[in-house]
Parts: sequence; C-alpha cells; structure tokens
Amino acid sequence: MTKTRRDALKTVLGSVALSSAGWAGASAQSGGKFVYANNSPYDNLDPHTIFDTARAASRFNLYDGLYRWVDNPPKMIPWLAESHSVSSDGKVYTFKLRQNAKFHDGKPVTANDVVYSIERIIALKKGAASLYLDAIKPGSTKALDAHTVEFNLSQPSAIFLTTVPDILVVNSELVKANEKNGDWAEAWLARNEAGSGSYALRRHDPAVGWTGRRFVEHFAGWTGQPFDDVEFRTVLETNTRVLGLIRGDYQGADGYLPYDQIQRLKQSPNVQIIDQESMRVFILALNTSKPLMNNVHFRRALAYAFDYDGFIANIMKGSVNRNPGPNPNNIWGTPPGLKGYSYNLDLAREELKKVTEPLRPITINALAGFSESEQAATLFQNTLRQIGVEVVVEVSPWSVVSNRMRNAQTQADIIPLWKSTYYVDPNNWVGELYGTRYHGTRTFSYYSNPEIDRRLDRALVSSDQEERRKLYEEMTQIVSDEAAGIFVYNTKWYGPYSSKVEGIRFSPVSNGQDIRWASLKRG
Repeated sequence: MTKTRRDALKTVLGSVALSSAGWAGASAQSGGKFVYANNSPYDNLDPHTIFDTARAASRFNLYDGLYRWVDNPPKMIPWLAESHSVSSDGKVYTFKLRQNAKFHDGKPVTANDVVYSIERIIALKKGAASLYLDAIKPGSTKALDAHTVEFNLSQPSAIFLTTVPDILVVNSELVKANEKNGDWAEAWLARNEAGSGSYALRRHDPAVGWTGRRFVEHFAGWTGQPFDDVEFRTVLETNTRVLGLIRGDYQGADGYLPYDQIQRLKQSPNVQIIDQESMRVFILALNTSKPLMNNVHFRRALAYAFDYDGFIANIMKGSVNRNPGPNPNNIWGTPPGLKGYSYNLDLAREELKKVTEPLRPITINALAGFSESEQAATLFQNTLRQIGVEVVVEVSPWSVVSNRMRNAQTQADIIPLWKSTYYVDPNNWVGELYGTRYHGTRTFSYYSNPEIDRRLDRALVSSDQEERRKLYEEMTQIVSDEAAGIFVYNTKWYGPYSSKVEGIRFSPVSNGQDIRWASLKRG
C-alpha cells in the first residue's frame, strides 16, 4: 500500500490529541453531577439510527468513534484510532486502533467491533448510513488483526475521512447477544447502550431523559474534577430551562436559546455564557415534491415574502448573521458575493402572477420548544397572507417532525429548522440538502435537479480541492436561483453553563453536548 500526504496528518493529529485531550495517567478528582436541560426528548439511544443535534448527547458521551471532532473551528483528532493511512488510489483506508480502549463491560475494543459497527450502520440504512452507502459495500471492511481495520471503498470518497468520527463503535458481542430475528438489536439498543464512551448508561426513560456514570477506565483518562454523573433531561419549556440555570438546578442547557433569554441569563451570577460562531444555518425547508412547492415561481414568491432583516433584528435581536445561502458563511463552497433573496412583497406578487395552478393553503410545521422556529412560522404566516397565500401552522416535537421528513408525502410544505454540522465540508449542507442521492435520509426538501446531481457526483470523488470548491459554489448558485430553500442566518452559539463549570470544549459538531472535558472549578 502506498501512503499519501494525508499520512503526514496522523503525526500532527496525534500530537494535538495528546496535548489537548487529557490522557491516561493524568490526575483527576471526582466532582459531583452535571445536569443538562435539553429542548428535545432523548427517545432513542441507538447511535446508528439517531443522527441529529437535538439528541447528540448520547452519541458523544456513551460512544466513541475512530476519530473525533473537537473545538472551534472544528479539528479532527485521533480517538479510538491512533493513526490511519490511505492508498494511492484513495480507496483503501487502514486504521490502527489503540490497544488500551475497552467497552463499559471491560471487553477490549477490537477491529472486529469496528467491522460489525459499519456493517450494522449500512444494514439499518438509518442515521449516518447515507454517508457510506455509496462507498462501502457489505462485507468489504476487514479486520486485518485485532487492532487494524481496513475500509475498502468501492470508489474514492472526498468526504470519507471527515465522516469517520460518525462511525461510532459498538460492542459487537453484547449487541449480537440481544439481536432478535435479525434486527441487529435495534429495539434493544434504542433503550440500552453498548459503548466505550466517557460515560456509561445508568438509566433511560424516553419521556424524561437518561443518566450516566463516569467511565473511570476510559482510555483518554481524566483531568481536573470531572463530573462523576451526568443527566441529560428533557425540558421543553424555555422558561423552565432558564429558571433552572439561574437557580442552579441545571449545569448546562442548549446554546441556542432566544437572545432575550441569553441576556436574562447574563444577569445571573450563577450562569456563564460561552459565545462562539457556530456552523448551523437556519433554513425554511421547502418540500419541493408537492404541488405549488414544485413550481420555481411559487418558491421565489415565498423567498421574497420572508422578512429576513425584521426577523434578525426584532426576534433574534441582532444576535446572528445573515446567511444568504445553504452553506454557513464560515466555510468554503459559496460563490463570492452571493446575494440571496431580500424581503420584497412586490417582487413576491410578480412571481406569484407566473403561477398558473390554483393556490392552496400551505402547511408550516414548526418545532415545539424551539421559539425561533415557532416565531418564524408565525411571521411567515402573516406576510404570506399579504400576498394571498393562506398558511396553516402546526407545532410538533422534533421527533415527530423528523419522522415525517423521512417521506416526501408526510413532510409538511415548510419546516423552519436548522441544518447543523455533522462533518466539516460543504457537502454537509448544500450536497445533502439538495442532492437526489440523499432523498429520504439527509434531505430537507426532496429537491431534484440533474445539474446539481452531476456536479455532486463529481465533487464526492474528486481529490482536487479547487475543483471541489468550484463545484460546490456552482451548486449553491443553482440552489439560490431555483429558490430551493429559504436561507436566513448562521447561528451564534451562546452556551449557558453554571458559573461553577469549566473545561467546556465547544465544537459546532457536538454543539456543547460533549461533556467529557467539563469539570468543576477548583476552590
């Protein structure tokens, strides 16, 4: 096997990890309990079927991947793997595993567990599976020895390495023991865990949340005064989360609270706010498969009818940045000077005149517990009525909305929501949102355009960074011209934590829910 220049990364990555992660041998003192108030239910713990920001805590705290995204801007560090090499044709990735990693039941983590995990991911065809289905065929991944695993891709993949942290490794022996009728233990793993992560599951109630106990023998070791226990609790009401932080009932909460609530929290001596630029675009997703929504003039009318500046100034209190396209402003892949759409009801009416079909009421499905989603729905309902478009607003929990999104027929016409960071590449945004290959898995829109697909197919296999940049810029321009979505802002993250907590390492990938570095302040 010929090694490429990517192999040079492994030494750098290793030094980053050793200097910043806090590895075995470092001293640590135990430190009580960390309670995180979440605005969505933790209704499923299966790391291979859930793949959203709202329920990220179980993936990042109960499980480990070969590599891990940390910090902001995000960087990828070795985790269960110490290093990797890539063949000259870009198809064979070989990872060397650490020899001191073990699962919560004491079983060593081996290459066989990695093989089983990727086989399970692609067999279930849920969660992160869409990232691998084109490139990894069943049976192609090999355990060369106990600590060496080889991925044999069917074609080069420009995004494979960036998605490796999403191959969360499960204890194959434990999961197999709980399989029933070839279900890959999906029912069992939704309520239990089989991981090697920083915390081991103690209790799970889909209606309440889950608790975990610090895994003292975790290979990365512990520093400071880490929390012995963590609880991720479902708290839908924004005011309840805010009051709980002020009273000290919670040590952390989602960093995407309404800005007026962030200002309220800043007044409390019991709360600290960590301010970071994120990579999380607020989008009004348009289900372009449905009548009217599949008409470009109707979509452009919608795009001109949203009051972007008013929403950002009055509802978001100027706390976010206008983002005119599907990719966040702070990543490559957007053509220079992309203007997007502006609020102009006269232009909206002009586009609406070009629609020959009879108008019908359209449905906006907002996310319960996410005030910006609900407020965007109400604002849009009011402005659309001014151009003669009637709107029905529904409000549902994220779990309900995400289930409806798996099928174009059940998805609402419009959903105000965020496209978050799962890996750091524009494919995470414009590619997944508008490529036909992602329908039913990662798409928000069921949009299909041969010009997008042709460019996407090339971008996913190209090793030429400048070519990829050009292709994603062209895709972004097409999406904008076609008004395939309504793009509003890139989020700022205002992570509220107890003033007694330190060591939070925010990354746009984990959105502040990776607690393994959190610690009680000394003194």
